[in-house]
Amino acid sequence: MANYASRNDKLNKWVQEIAELCSPECIHWCDGSEEEYNQLMSHMVKNGNAIALEKRPNSFLFRSDPSDVARVEKRTYISTSIEIEAGPTNNWINPDELKNTMRKLYKGCMRGRTLYVIPFSMGPIDSPMSKIGIEITDSPYVVCNMHIMTRVGEKVIKKLGGKGDFIPCLHSIGAPLEKGQKDVSWPCAEMEKKYISHFPEENLIWSYGSGYGGNALLGKKCLALRIASNIARREGWMAEHMLILRLTNPKGRQYHIAAAFPSACGKTNLAMLVPTIPGWKCECIGDDIAWMKIAPDGRLNAINPETGFFGVAPGTSYDSNPMAMDSLKENCIFTNCALTDDGDVWWEGMDGDAPEHAIDWKNRDWDLTVSDTAAHPNARFTAPARQCPVICEDWEKPEGVPIDIFIFGGRRASVVPLVHEAYNWDHGVFLGATAASETTAANIGSVGMLRRDPFAMKPFCGYNMGDYFKHWLNMGDKLGTKAPRIFYVNWFRKDANGRWLWPGYGENSRVLTWMCQRVDGEIGADETPIGLIPKSGDLNLDGLSTDEEDMKELLNVDTNAWKAEISEIEKYFTQFGDRLPGRIKQQLEALKKRLS
Repeated sequence: MANYASRNDKLNKWVQEIAELCSPECIHWCDGSEEEYNQLMSHMVKNGNAIALEKRPNSFLFRSDPSDVARVEKRTYISTSIEIEAGPTNNWINPDELKNTMRKLYKGCMRGRTLYVIPFSMGPIDSPMSKIGIEITDSPYVVCNMHIMTRVGEKVIKKLGGKGDFIPCLHSIGAPLEKGQKDVSWPCAEMEKKYISHFPEENLIWSYGSGYGGNALLGKKCLALRIASNIARREGWMAEHMLILRLTNPKGRQYHIAAAFPSACGKTNLAMLVPTIPGWKCECIGDDIAWMKIAPDGRLNAINPETGFFGVAPGTSYDSNPMAMDSLKENCIFTNCALTDDGDVWWEGMDGDAPEHAIDWKNRDWDLTVSDTAAHPNARFTAPARQCPVICEDWEKPEGVPIDIFIFGGRRASVVPLVHEAYNWDHGVFLGATAASETTAANIGSVGMLRRDPFAMKPFCGYNMGDYFKHWLNMGDKLGTKAPRIFYVNWFRKDANGRWLWPGYGENSRVLTWMCQRVDGEIGADETPIGLIPKSGDLNLDGLSTDEEDMKELLNVDTNAWKAEISEIEKYFTQFGDRLPGRIKQQLEALKKRLS
């Protein structure tokens, strides 16, 4: 057993308690150093867990078990003493029952493995908006990803001090090794033993059985959203599944935008946007999570609590996101991508021709005649944010940046127009509360099914969603006239033949610039039953080949289609019972009236 590396008695006691429960071979306190990262990677390459990529300096490919490829929402739990506090959109188990089940699984689960203690900060270490977490894990893959995604090491332990508070995050892959037993390349537990559990009343996270993504990198969705959303509600701030970007117009005026889309719906692409309108500049502050507090001047300031990008690889290309591609040239971790014969990664949608031969994500020979994809549809890259060519110079500003605009959206082939603006804050909250999207491979389950995903937070809200709506309303009351404007977008509308109507990617800057002009009061908008849409000629289409008929369809608000949507919204809201705020009900009635 290693010596304790902390002056914090509470932390030392917790590590000792977990070590006694899980029975690791040894304990390693992570210092966050480059040397530590390199040693762990070398060890994993030697053991066959990782493949060093010849074409990308200091970059590695991992292949997960086929049962461990994405979020497992059906195995993710919000455990509160009273079930209604978790709400109808979360899976609930009584805390005593859940802990009893998981303690039995944790008993001896780290035999033959190292217990790693990862001190990490979500947000700049000196920011008043940041939180410290400690993750215990038996996965070196997790340690290396946390190096990229968070601020890890001795500076965090120093900031914590002897009396500082932290969020305990316990993780195990659930694959103990008996003496002499040979390990596998991706150890994990079978599906029915996977648990991603949150105890918000204690600010506690327990995860077991999965080594993949947010199931295992507990600073990400578990802490930064499910636990932080509870803390934010109690403390009066916001923890949201949102990108943050800075858009600067030709006159040098800066606008800060926070946008919420479900996974694999274009968040990373928008966060790293390259505007196609001359004179406009976009800079990335974050691509996935925003923590926001009301600043002394009354405005809502946001930080990105992460330090890296954990992005969906398939579909990422120089066409769709050149800045992401430039961020992936070195110092990256790739998971479930294909391996080319010349020692590089490949995925569907990447630039150029597909390789004639590759090794697929299941470690099988793959060529152009194989029907299966070479990369898993949810294959991922983990890349340091500092490598992004358009990373904003203020992305680690301790006080954050002031938000001007909120955007909600999703993947809808019909009904929802390209863009519309909320009439006011309450209407904007209603837009967020009724957001819907067609599901993607980021979540295990059916692909292409329409599901309500309020604020893109359905998988991540750590308490009753009805109370979450109320918290948004309360924040608007506190912000008053300084509240950000709210818009809703749909880049994914198709015509009757299934053809995309909007080119997307860099052309989305045309929609963002319209929003900025609306914020500045430079242009008007047309009223529709669902919100305000661009007047004819106000959306800058210079140099765009999209024809007039396509634009008409993109901005069309089909009253009959929206009337049909009403019944679905009512059915969705029914599950919240008396937790649904009256002001949301009023917005629904107002929509009905406008449609009639």
